[in-house]
Amino acid sequence: MLNRSLKSIVIEALTTTNKGVIIYGARQVGKTTLANEIIRSLGLRTLMVNADQSKYFDILSSRDVNKLKNFTEGYDLLFIDEAQRIPEIGINLKIILDNFKNLKVVVTGSSSLDLASKISEPLTGRILTYKLYPISFLELSSFLNKFELDAQLEERMIYGSYPEIFSIVGENNKREYLQNLSDSYLYKDLLELGDIRNSSKIRDLLKLLAFQIGSEVSMSELGSSLGMGKDTISRYIDYLEKSYVIFSLGGFNRNLRKEVTKMDKIYFYDLGIRNILIDNMKPIKDRVDAGQLWENFIIVERIKYLAYIQKYASSYFWRLYTGAELDYIEDSEGSLKGFEFKYGGKKVKKPNGWTLAYPKASFDCINMSNYLNFIAGL
Repeated sequence: MLNRSLKSIVIEALTTTNKGVIIYGARQVGKTTLANEIIRSLGLRTLMVNADQSKYFDILSSRDVNKLKNFTEGYDLLFIDEAQRIPEIGINLKIILDNFKNLKVVVTGSSSLDLASKISEPLTGRILTYKLYPISFLELSSFLNKFELDAQLEERMIYGSYPEIFSIVGENNKREYLQNLSDSYLYKDLLELGDIRNSSKIRDLLKLLAFQIGSEVSMSELGSSLGMGKDTISRYIDYLEKSYVIFSLGGFNRNLRKEVTKMDKIYFYDLGIRNILIDNMKPIKDRVDAGQLWENFIIVERIKYLAYIQKYASSYFWRLYTGAELDYIEDSEGSLKGFEFKYGGKKVKKPNGWTLAYPKASFDCINMSNYLNFIAGL
């Protein structure tokens, strides 16, 4: 079993603080497995609650200290899986954390659509939140060497990195898994919690976004293509981000009038999901979108890497109206770094516009020769 990077981080948080822990992440990304590993490592008597089972709703929605005390008495740790399903979960977790100081709390949620709004205000200062992503190259590097990681690259760019995909043999079986994952799990919380009636509109939107990774996205153009208003498109994209299907990068600027900032770029947390949406599982050599896949892959792996080594950085893209651009920018502790991503061994020079605008900023081209250092610290 792969040792997830969040495991040691969460264990340290639980053993050194009295705060509750919330683990967000898409369905099937391994949150329950991770929580069970943490529980086994801690060796504490644990009350395990599956919030998909409605029998827990009354107690965990009660706001009754005595009921909650009777429910958790005798346990050292409370684990609530898929907590977004429980009404009033935020205020009840606040009651538990405020009144039962010796009880450790771990909560998972596959969508921040509902859970974040329920818990953000009542639990301010009482919780630590973490994101669990599909398997990262940083995690793979704990038992694979550089040669083996290189061998994994094309597979991950085509079939993605959901935990189960690693144990599935055969292209047809992998395709079937991703299709089922997309159909059965991807929209479950979105449809239920986002109050969206028609999943076909979400799928059509995702298909359009899948073809546009690495490009700036116009809400008006998407709306025109789908026969929807741009405000509705914006709301759907927000829901998809909160369900950990996609994420966006905004344009970087420091108030230079020539910098483009109005439109975001959209990327997928998992390329297997992206590829199954457009029904293209062809090998890299037969694809016209290899550069797009590379850009999405490197950016999402970098985001995973920074999260798991607990390094904060704001991420953007950069473009001038004159046409000069960079794929990716990191702004961290006053240090500005620009990156261009090129699949294969190609290298590019630093754009003159970047040098003129930010002479103290660094620049690097990430290609096949140095990507493992960028996404796994190797």
